[in-house]
Amino acid sequence: MAVHVIDEANRCLNCKKPLCRQGCPINTPIPQMIQAFKGGDLNAAGEMLFENNSLSLVCSLVCNHEKQCEGHCILGKKGQSVHISSIENYISDTIFDKLKIECKPKNGKKVAVIGAGPAGITISILLTKEGYSVTIFDAKDKVGGVLQYGIPEFRLPKSILERYKKKLVGIGVKIRPNTAIGTALEIKDLVRDGYQSIFIGTGVWRPKTLGVKGESLGNVHYAIDYLANPDAYDLGESVAVIGMGNSAMDVARTVIRHGARKVTLYARGLHSNASDHETAYAKIDGANFQYGKQIYEITDDGPVFETVLYDEEGKQIGMEEEREQVYADSTIISISQGPKSKLISTTEGLKASENGLLVTDEEGRTTIPGVFASGDVVMGARTVVEAVAYSKRVAQAMDEYMKSKDEQ
Repeated sequence: MAVHVIDEANRCLNCKKPLCRQGCPINTPIPQMIQAFKGGDLNAAGEMLFENNSLSLVCSLVCNHEKQCEGHCILGKKGQSVHISSIENYISDTIFDKLKIECKPKNGKKVAVIGAGPAGITISILLTKEGYSVTIFDAKDKVGGVLQYGIPEFRLPKSILERYKKKLVGIGVKIRPNTAIGTALEIKDLVRDGYQSIFIGTGVWRPKTLGVKGESLGNVHYAIDYLANPDAYDLGESVAVIGMGNSAMDVARTVIRHGARKVTLYARGLHSNASDHETAYAKIDGANFQYGKQIYEITDDGPVFETVLYDEEGKQIGMEEEREQVYADSTIISISQGPKSKLISTTEGLKASENGLLVTDEEGRTTIPGVFASGDVVMGARTVVEAVAYSKRVAQAMDEYMKSKDEQ
């Protein structure tokens, strides 16, 4: 691994106008990081990465690099892009445990962070560095949010999230697991108890439904629920997956690893909506793909599809009259997800859009002064790096808000 990473670093051209950096949603200083690494200063390279992106170690594994940094690398125009993700992962993984996070002296102000996902972790680190006392509230028992309960172990080892928890606790962040705000405790209780600012990063945990007959049958499950704890499910040998995005690929690959002999993904369109790499890995793992299939209903025997007819240009021109019963022991629905409404329904003045996402401005200010939000609960299901990039702006806005209260 080390030799491979060194070889990749030596391929970097150190471009004056680095397109790789332009392709990164969080503007990672890629050429500078690689030059520090090549110069033998691993610590400087690691600090550079962490300073720019607190979740660099995670992003090096789960980002869609082929569409971002590596997809913009100039060497990829006529050949093979520099494998930036491997370089970033090697540096971040090596430096993480010994990295010291410098924090300003405590300023006596408390911040509540609701949700321990990518956005919540980012906010907690950035505001603790500024001297705030941060408490994280999360509905589940482990930190990480979608990283812990929505991304399989083979893509993101859960030991990494334990290392992040240790880092958070080490800088003084308090964590209250199994505490869903909007149930026993509400936002008004946090205000009462002296939190000067509140951040909401609760993610999107309510699966979107198909709305077809048979969706409540015992052999039907939702992707977001299955990925949270695959060991709890007995799916049988044949599994149908409705949907063909990145989450569906995770489901298919996980199901195969849990013993299913036949796994087939179905899409209404003519192509996969997942990244090229995730699609390729699912195929290599043994998943089958069926296109032009619209779900009609689900029976005890499996899903029933209508076949969509397309012309040569890919435009839908109709449906085949005869429906197809597909035999499967279990059906998993993977067509995205939305936010739960518990927090909104218990918080007067907190507004959401028609699809349930929190309404904020560009700096994450919600419709309640002092309450901020970012991540999937604002943007919908998006990438980890986008959540981190947005949360950096929100952390700055929260800092400015709390400082402005001192001036009043």
